[in-house]
Amino acid sequence: MPPSAKRAARAAFLGFGVDYFDIYLPVVALAPAIHYFQPTSISPTLESTLFYVTFAVTLIGRPIGSAIFGSLSDKIGRRRSTLIAVAGFTVATMLMAALPGYATWGWAGLGCLMALRLIGGVFMGGEYTSANPLALEACPKSRRGIVGAFVAAAYPVGYIAISVVTLPLLAWLPKAGPGSAYSVWGWRIPFVVGGILGLAFFWYFYRSIEESKVWQASSEPAKRRQPIRELGRGTNVRRLVQAFVLMSGLWFAVQAIISPTSSLLINSLKQDPGAVTAALLFSNAVLFAGYLWLGHLGQRYGRRKVLIIAGAGTGTVSAVMFLLAVSILDGGGNFVLAMVLYTVALVIGVSPYGIATVYLLEAFPTRVRASGYGIAYSFSLIIPSCYSFYMLGLSSVMPYAYTPVPLIVLSGVLTVIGAKLGPETRDTEFAEA
Repeated sequence: MPPSAKRAARAAFLGFGVDYFDIYLPVVALAPAIHYFQPTSISPTLESTLFYVTFAVTLIGRPIGSAIFGSLSDKIGRRRSTLIAVAGFTVATMLMAALPGYATWGWAGLGCLMALRLIGGVFMGGEYTSANPLALEACPKSRRGIVGAFVAAAYPVGYIAISVVTLPLLAWLPKAGPGSAYSVWGWRIPFVVGGILGLAFFWYFYRSIEESKVWQASSEPAKRRQPIRELGRGTNVRRLVQAFVLMSGLWFAVQAIISPTSSLLINSLKQDPGAVTAALLFSNAVLFAGYLWLGHLGQRYGRRKVLIIAGAGTGTVSAVMFLLAVSILDGGGNFVLAMVLYTVALVIGVSPYGIATVYLLEAFPTRVRASGYGIAYSFSLIIPSCYSFYMLGLSSVMPYAYTPVPLIVLSGVLTVIGAKLGPETRDTEFAEA
């Protein structure tokens, strides 16, 4: 690829990685210290639910950001929109690192944490909505599948990075009780690191990345565009509905397999926090390879066909592997074996994201590409992001630790239906006359 395309791909990968580093700060860094923001008298189930809500508010903010910044990206350009978004979530992350806990502010501390997570989520939604279209518009069609997978694979890299930062802190600092060193100040260090990474990415993007030439060459003047309105017409709205179904399926896999796992293992199944963090680091390293492999298969055999097969695997194999992993730990069995089975469930269920980014970007024309991609990618997250409440409801008919399994099955069903409803996009041309 030309040098400008390589720089754009690297920038989208780095930006997505910093984005996911910040998103999963509560899951990895704050999970062992969440009681710092809560009274000691609450039940373990309510503690887990409040923890999930703290994570979910970020995911709710992302759709708002995707609508705002998708429209900005289509109107003022991908580059400027990305810079504004990165600056916003960097400031929000830094502010979270300074928050006091329940002993000082009572419930207000947790309220401020959730408010900042929501605001940060808005800006995070703007980052990928702007930077990812720029990267894919810069690369040749024959390389688009693997570049899209490379950009999407920043998720496990971001998760690995935050685990590498958090693991030594969990090993070196006392972590028992709300007054322990890790609970009071240790968890703040990964948040500060996230803010520094945001500043570094902002500087790199500002100095190195050019505006998308495909966007600049678009036939309609940017100032006249009304991308959100145009998405509600004709082919665009049909494609938006189909993408919403597909992405809802993929998001249910993420929310069922990834989001609750750390808290389930630590709080419900009573596993050691350090061992959990190390095991999940390994699982996500394998997931990185899964993203690239699915991207390669999508480029070779077609995005739609591979998504259909992957969805079927999620609803069957991934669900069974997750069930077996929980059963082993629930019965006091081998932790390593359980985490190997969990890794299989993770890779099968979440690797289709290696195709999702490029598939959505190929689905919409240049003048509404960022808006269509951002809204399809992010608004489909709203229903799955309430997974903690679905798990709470399912716990009335099954043990709480097993409640992600029905959601994984639902993920596979929706993914297959969404992919079947849509066209193949592999041969789409981005350039416009």
